Amino acid sequence: MSIRLSLIALMASATITPASAQTPAARPAPAANAPQPIPRTAFMQRIDSVFVVADANKDGFADRAELEAVQVKELNGRKAYVIKQREAAFRSLDKDNNGSLSLAEFNAVVAAQPIKTDTASVLGRFDTNKDGKVSLAENRAPALTQFDRADTNKDGSLSVAEQKATASRR
Repeated sequence: MSIRLSLIALMASATITPASAQTPAARPAPAANAPQPIPRTAFMQRIDSVFVVADANKDGFADRAELEAVQVKELNGRKAYVIKQREAAFRSLDKDNNGSLSLAEFNAVVAAQPIKTDTASVLGRFDTNKDGKVSLAENRAPALTQFDRADTNKDGSLSVAEQKATASRR
């Protein structure tokens, strides 16, 4: 449980502003959203503030019930966030705003996605003579190479043992 509380403090400490880290004259202009240094004192203050919140009865200890209460509060917050996100997604899919999703509305996002093909890589792998087309022989060649490699006794047939051996090498 104390590990969990420490993790909460660590995550929360990332929100400390860098203003306390350096004097204004010595502080370079930070890049937008770039990580900033966190002084040890500020880090400890943040850890202590999280502990104070957890120590509901202010006895200087966070017992099981208090830690559970903190976790429940955090998880309820996460749950509320997920529900809010799901509601927003539902509203964006409900194009006629009737509070229900038809199958067409549900599938609209996927249906609107363009189909992307990768014929260049297929041609690159199979069109060995580079004429812009794949012949039957060019199509067969890679598969037959694999067959021949798996046919270890070179009898023109893949025994069950050879098939299992090939499958285990994958």
